[in-house]
Order: sequence, then C-alpha cells, then structure tokens
Amino acid sequence: MREIVYYVASSLDGFIAGPDDDVSGFVAEGNGVDQYLNDLQEFDTVIMGSNTYEFGYKFGVAPGQPSPVYLHMNHYIFSDNLTFEHQSEKVHVCKMQPQEVDKIRSQSGSDIYLCGGGQFAGWLLDLQKIDILKVKLNPLIVGWGTRLFENSQTNIKLELLDTERYDKGLQIMTYRIIY
Repeated sequence: MREIVYYVASSLDGFIAGPDDDVSGFVAEGNGVDQYLNDLQEFDTVIMGSNTYEFGYKFGVAPGQPSPVYLHMNHYIFSDNLTFEHQSEKVHVCKMQPQEVDKIRSQSGSDIYLCGGGQFAGWLLDLQKIDILKVKLNPLIVGWGTRLFENSQTNIKLELLDTERYDKGLQIMTYRIIY
C-alpha cells in the first residue's frame, strides 16, 4: 500500500499559516524551496481538503483544474459538497470517508503527497493514515493561525529519519509516524 507523506511548511510554533491564511513570512525561495519542488516530482498523486484546494485560487488555480505546481499529479480533493462546472480529468472530488483514502492508497503508483490543510491532516492523523511527516521548518513564530494538525487529539511518537539545513534558516526534517 502506498504511503501518505505530509510534506508541509511550518513555523517553529506549529502553524502552517498565520492569521487570515497569511504565509508571507515563510521562506519562499532558496535551495530549500528548490529541494521541496524537486521532491514533489517524485509524487504522482496529491490529496488535500477543499480549504487547501480553494486556497490555491489566490495563486492562480482555476476551479476544477490541477494546481500549476502539481500538474503531473492526479488531484484528490476531499469534500462532501465541492462541485465544479468544468473539471479536469486529473481532478477528483472524494467524500470525507476513510475508505476513500484507502481506495487511493491501494492504487498503483508512487507515495501520496498530502498537501497542506491542518483540518484535513488532523482528520487523517486521527485515522492513523499519515505515514511520513516531512516538515519544512521555517525560522519564525506566528503565534496564531492554522495548526499543523488542526483539531487532532492524537498523541503519537515520531522517529526522526533525516534533517537537512538550507538557506535562510530553513530545515527539512523527515519523520516516520509511530502509531
């Protein structure tokens, strides 16, 4: 079964976005961002919640179309009410049901990229569906915003697999989640 990799930018205090979805303080260029973009080429599938998908509208994603950064990936958006007038064959809307995640995991292909979304990631963590946590740790404290795992009460341990340092104080840390 394919693994789900939550590859996400975070502040030191555990937020993936500040108030009002502000990500302006996060490192947006340099060799760490280049590494992240290279790493994305290894995935053929991306999953996300509807809030994360719709957040992409601010950055040029057209409703029902794949993200320009993930054009090579099949997109699975989890929502119980999202619909599109014009939908690409690379974009699929799935119900918020655990068996939908399992269906995607059982398909052939690469590991699965979990794109952003604290609420969706919290739901998946509570279901014990995330295998790898890969954090782009940014040297900032935002104080308030969207948490890494929004609304999750799951208590887990992590095994550190790798840490790399990059320009502008960015670190990419890779953990295996131990349920």
